[in-house]
Amino acid sequence: MRSSNLTKTITIALMGAISMVLMLLNFPLPLLPAYLKIDFSEVPVLLAALLFSPIAGVAVEAIKNLLYLIFTGAGDPVGVVANFLAGMMFVLPVAYFYHKFKASKRTLVSGLATGTVVMAIGMGLLNYFVILPLYIMFAGYPSMGPEAKWLAVTAGIVPFNLIKGIIIAIVFVPLFAKLKPWFAKRKRSGSTAA
Repeated sequence: MRSSNLTKTITIALMGAISMVLMLLNFPLPLLPAYLKIDFSEVPVLLAALLFSPIAGVAVEAIKNLLYLIFTGAGDPVGVVANFLAGMMFVLPVAYFYHKFKASKRTLVSGLATGTVVMAIGMGLLNYFVILPLYIMFAGYPSMGPEAKWLAVTAGIVPFNLIKGIIIAIVFVPLFAKLKPWFAKRKRSGSTAA
């Protein structure tokens, strides 16, 4: 049991570190603001959440963002918190579907679709009411009226998060299909207990 817990802890820490590296390998999307960048750092988070538990996914997401803040010296804690929240909105519905219902490709796709919609809507609302005002207050961004914030959310934040969720899902589903036998073996061995 102690060995299993140690393996789980090491795996979660390793996935957090890999996730942070993937976060650094980001790229902008055409036609969207350049500050909105896609990365594949949610893939290890999803793996941890499905292999172990939703709490393991939260831990990997937290490690990723803390490491990013430490190693990049990012003077943007608002962006790091926003990234953490976006990751949780995306990953937790996937983990819920996977652990609550019969684990299958259909369940995974349903969870990814739900996570994408939750992330897009949730981040749209958070940006409108919290994140954009915090950037204006603390990062010296120009003041935005309700119409400008609404435009930023509807023309930038929401489409970006929808596209991001779809791209991550397209990458993750085949990866999951390859790893599914290993997942099943780990579940049978009892090593996925939270």
